[in-house]
Amino acid sequence: MTATITPPSSSTNSREDGEGSLQVHQDASMQIEEGALVIAVYGKGGIGKSTTSSNLSAAFSKLGKRVLQIGCDPKHDSTFTLTKKMVPTVIDILETVDFHTEELRPEDFVFEGYNGVMCVESGGPPAGTGCGGYVTGQTVKLLKEHHLLEDTDVVIFDVLGDVVCGGFAAPLQHANYCLIVTANDFDSIFAMNRIIAAIQAKAKNYKVRLGGVVANRSKDTDQIDKFNERVGMRTMAHFPDLDAIRRSRLKKCTIFEMEATPEVEAVQKEYIALAQRMLDKVVPLEAESLKDREIFDLLGFD
Repeated sequence: MTATITPPSSSTNSREDGEGSLQVHQDASMQIEEGALVIAVYGKGGIGKSTTSSNLSAAFSKLGKRVLQIGCDPKHDSTFTLTKKMVPTVIDILETVDFHTEELRPEDFVFEGYNGVMCVESGGPPAGTGCGGYVTGQTVKLLKEHHLLEDTDVVIFDVLGDVVCGGFAAPLQHANYCLIVTANDFDSIFAMNRIIAAIQAKAKNYKVRLGGVVANRSKDTDQIDKFNERVGMRTMAHFPDLDAIRRSRLKKCTIFEMEATPEVEAVQKEYIALAQRMLDKVVPLEAESLKDREIFDLLGFD
């Protein structure tokens, strides 16, 4: 069973989400049903979030779970290793029916991928013209209207890049946990620190909590370990910079479809272990982000 998360209690001191900034406000009726484990995957751009998300989705499916992965990136490449193609986005499909959702069928925007994983690409507005948070909200609304979330065990949001605005933090309004993908370098950990700050802000009004860190593309984890110890984070899984993972994306497939080698099998086992930990052993973290100067002083070699 997943850890029970108690939603923050309402009080006269709590601030409305988005107060003091231009953020996307959550419609309470658009919350994903209780019972599904909802995970938002964040991290610096190019760090391997889509690879991590797709392989994690595959791992959950291997454990017998009904999985839905939602790509939240305008380049809509989150799910192509699951589906073997670049699927149309929700926004593209909505535009074809002039945003009349009643004209759509589930098969218009939901595509079955590897081992039964259901895949959706939300897409995004043209550059400089809209908010990614709006697109996430429209995607969840459409999935609810077609009752596609009611029988889902696990929902994974694969989110675009760093948290730079309330729009890109919108998936946190639906999630139980946030997993942060990082490498063992300053820029990746700096981005992780910003994401922790976003979780701190969203946790005041939503159920989302920190699940932990996925160390990716890194032989060593000394800088990640140093940061984790300082702020109260933990590493949930570690994936070295392996050629097998890179080749899986070039082959447009998950790591579970690669030819069995000791290296591939080790990665598969790590993903299965991560999925199992998220299902039954997650204790929400109460990490505290650092100031920019503090993180600059903390990391590096002595």
